[in-house]
Amino acid sequence: MKEKDTFKLNGFLAVTLIIGLLVGAIFSILGAKYSIGIILTLGSFLLATGLVVVQPNDSKVITFFGTYMGSIRQPGFWFTMPLTARQKISLKVRNFNSEKIKINDATGNPIEIAAVIVIRVVDSAKAAFDVDSYDRFVEIQAETALRHIASKYPYDDFSNDTYSLRGNSEEIAFEIAQELQARLAIAGVEVMDTRLTHLAYAIEIASAMLQRQQAAAILSARQIIVEGAVGMAQMAIEKLQGDGTVELDEERKIQMINNLMVAIVSDRSAQPVINTGTLY
Repeated sequence: MKEKDTFKLNGFLAVTLIIGLLVGAIFSILGAKYSIGIILTLGSFLLATGLVVVQPNDSKVITFFGTYMGSIRQPGFWFTMPLTARQKISLKVRNFNSEKIKINDATGNPIEIAAVIVIRVVDSAKAAFDVDSYDRFVEIQAETALRHIASKYPYDDFSNDTYSLRGNSEEIAFEIAQELQARLAIAGVEVMDTRLTHLAYAIEIASAMLQRQQAAAILSARQIIVEGAVGMAQMAIEKLQGDGTVELDEERKIQMINNLMVAIVSDRSAQPVINTGTLY
């Protein structure tokens, strides 16, 4: 099924014609021409069934005894084929908020996830006839796409080797939108945007995973501190040797590096110690 335009005329012209038929029917009855008057009256009522009003950003799907005749997208007052059924399909952009669902990510950890999806109907015929209820169809397919994509990736990737749901939310949302568009094309619905609105570990493992995240953050910070400390120690020794301030043998270099590393890496303030002796 594909949307097409249907026959339509300006509704005000049709109203003028209907009024003219009614006036003719009245004069015919007054002139004792009852058969003509009845025919004109029935004709006016028949034409009146073809009047239809279309609101902005709405569409009317026209069917004639089970046959799809076309759709009217242009807002206004129209006259179309009489004795037809009209189904209203909204073309407005709207948000669909998915339910918060619990699934297992790629590593098997239970997580909770939800998304908001911006959609609109672009083909009223498909929305009306190719699916039972396109609203319900969008709801089910959104949950299916969300489950499928979220189960492909871990919640968090501590090694930074691949995508993760938390670290690459923009890319994940785009992939969800692409898959959802492929699923909703049969219903004549366009996916305009998708955003994750909720992402968290399930309550039964939230505490344990929080400790893991904190440990990973501490480890990452320590690695940066150690790298900086090594660079500072190396720079200090090179500076002293380059200026010719002191001559450092290997043992003194090791002692100096040890002191600098302890002072920089320690998570507590270093206590100064004055050495009045000698290493030898």
